This record gives sequence, C-alpha cells and structure tokens, in this order.
Amino acid sequence: MHAASVILRRAAVAALLWTSAAPASAADEPLGVEDPRHRYATAPHRDRFAAFKADWEAHRIVLGLDNELAFLRSLLAALEIPVSSQILVTSATSLQKGRITPRNPRALYFNDDTYVGFVPGGQIEVLSLDPDLGGIFYIFERLQSGRRPAVDRADDCLTCHAPYSLGNLPVLVIESVVPSPSGGGEKAFRRGESGHGVALGDRFGGYHVTGAGPALPRHWGDLIIERRDGRALEVPNPVGRRFDLARYPAPTSDLLAQLLHEHQAGFANRTMEAVYRWRALGFAGGATPAAAGELAEPLVRYLLFADEVPLPGPETFGPSPYAADFAARAVRDPAGRSLRDLDGATRLLRYRCSYLVYSAPFAGLPESFRPAVLARLDRALAADGDPLASHLPAEERRTIRAILAATLPGYPGRGR
Repeated sequence: MHAASVILRRAAVAALLWTSAAPASAADEPLGVEDPRHRYATAPHRDRFAAFKADWEAHRIVLGLDNELAFLRSLLAALEIPVSSQILVTSATSLQKGRITPRNPRALYFNDDTYVGFVPGGQIEVLSLDPDLGGIFYIFERLQSGRRPAVDRADDCLTCHAPYSLGNLPVLVIESVVPSPSGGGEKAFRRGESGHGVALGDRFGGYHVTGAGPALPRHWGDLIIERRDGRALEVPNPVGRRFDLARYPAPTSDLLAQLLHEHQAGFANRTMEAVYRWRALGFAGGATPAAAGELAEPLVRYLLFADEVPLPGPETFGPSPYAADFAARAVRDPAGRSLRDLDGATRLLRYRCSYLVYSAPFAGLPESFRPAVLARLDRALAADGDPLASHLPAEERRTIRAILAATLPGYPGRGR
C-alpha cells in the first residue's frame, strides 16, 4: 500500500476515535499527521519543492541526465541550494539505509527551507518545509542515463520523521549515531533533541567533519566502532579514507554548515509544533490572544538563541567554503548589518536573532498567530531584563531591533 494511503487510513481511524471519545484537553489531542483535521495527506502544498515538482512533471525544467552527479548538481542549482552546504553521513539512518555505510556515505544539502539527500548509486531524497504542514518528503527514481526520473511523495519517511514520541509531527531528525563498518549504529546520542542547545560533544556521531579548528572539543564525528575480540574499539575514520570523494560534488563535510543545519532543524521543529498546536487550539475554540502569546514564548526564545551552547573560541571552525554562500542570501539594513553576519568566537551569529525570520515557514505562520510572535519578539528586544532576551547586551538588542524594523515585513515599528 502506498504510504499516503496508509496515512489516510490511519486518519480515518483517528477520526472515528475522535468522535467516540474526545480527549479531555487540547494537550491530549493528536497533534500531527495522525489527526485528520490537520489534513497532512490531503491538503494542497505550499512548500517550494511542490512547485518544482509541478514544473518538472510539465517539462518546464531541464536537469542534467548524463549521470547522477550531473543530475544532482543541476537539481541543487535549480533549488538554489549551494553545493558547499554538503554534509556527509556514514550511519545507516535513512530510508536508503541498506546503501549507506562508511564506504558509501549519504550526502546532505540544504537552504532555508529545502533539504536534499543523495546516496551514490541510490536515489535522491527531498524534505521540503510547508508553512502549514511541516516537512513534506519526496524521492526521485534511480537515475537511468538519458531518462527523466519520476519524483513522488515518500511518506514512508514518516516512520522516523513523525514518531509518536514527538507528537507525530513531521520533523527534521538529526541523530548522533556512531556506526560500525557496515553503517549500523553502535552508539547513539541526543535522540529526540534538535537545535543549537545540543552539547557539541554529543553531536556529529556518524558524520564527517571538515573545516574544524583546534578549539572544537572532542566529539563523535569521524569515527567508526569496530568489535575485536569482544571489545568495542573507536577507530578514526577521516573523510575520504574509505571512499572516493570524486563520487560527490564537493570534498567537504563542513563544520559551519553542520552548525547552521542544527540551528535550522531546531527552528523548523519548534515552528511546526507551534503551527500544529495553534491549529489544534482553533479546533477546540481556544485560539485566543492570550493563548497565542503563551505559544509564542518558546519560539521567540529559540529565535533569540537564549539556550545556545557557547562555542569554545575563535578557532572553533576555520575558513569555510559555505560561509560566502550563506552570506550571499543576507538581507541587510541601511547600515549594512544582517542577521547572517557570523561571529564564530563564542557564538554562531554576530546578532543573535535567527535569519530564518525571513524564511517561507516563518512568513507563512498563520495570520492569527504571526503578529503575536512578532509582538513578543519586539517586547523581548525592547525591554531590559526580559527573560527571553536577558542574555543579550543592550547594544545587541538595539541592533537586532533596528535590523528587523528595517527589513522584516510585519515587524512592529517597521520603517521607524
């Protein structure tokens, strides 16, 4: 049975249970894809890849079909995803887990709202963020030379990306899994956690890490675990030792890209949880201004990096191939300042407010909820001692507020 049909079938069961035994409170309600009222399987899509898919199927887009690298490069270019964002993953933690090993890593690429996965000899996966629905999953057929591959929804991905433990929300999952030589997990860390608050020492398991400076603390990247004589041994696995880097469009698995990818996953997951909760409140008649303000609090806290794990020093990461591509998307105020300006010493960004306030998922927040988020963000930046911004010096708060007022549509005091 196709995965979308499975979701519809589950939704029908959920609808029957809903009418026969309504939950006692909104907190007990099914949140995500299992609740038919959210219409995850049936609602029209507003994610960027949905529009690409329609153009691809109508032959309005031309991609390279000679080989898989040509196809991947042209796909990334069409989606405005830089090759320099490449991250290499050696653990078998994908829908294509049978193909992923330290000898055949999976590569990830991303921009603000679209994520692409590539396994040499396998298929290309896409996760695209819909402002209403969250993560929408797609997969291309395996490429055959000269033939346009079909692309379809890949809702089998929801098995891992919309687990019951996370409210059945279609989230981004970043696990830290140290693999065996076959790719199977030997050690796992921070499952269910995402975002810039995750300790650096718990990240990168199953990932290659390039571009790291000497200040980066010990972590679980660039390792495999081999079992010899009943003992588990940690064995170094530097990038390119067990595979040919020429099979990928870049020779890197950049640390800066991984730090930003982690921040983006935390943002996406918290944003979609807020959207689903706000919609659930609407179902129950509880979508009041007070409820909007309460729901905005954790999202604003995350936007302002209140719980960011400090970087250990100015040598955390070295020159990055991704830095220029990241900065190229900057929205700048009249003084030339941007929320994409990097710090890299004790924190990721110079001005600690997420650049993802300009992204489609944030712009697409429900019209009845987004003003509450922006108002709470402005209050946090305007007042001394606000609990959501008490970690920010007054000058940094004033600068962030000025940047937002000059550049972000709908921000209170825009243009002041």
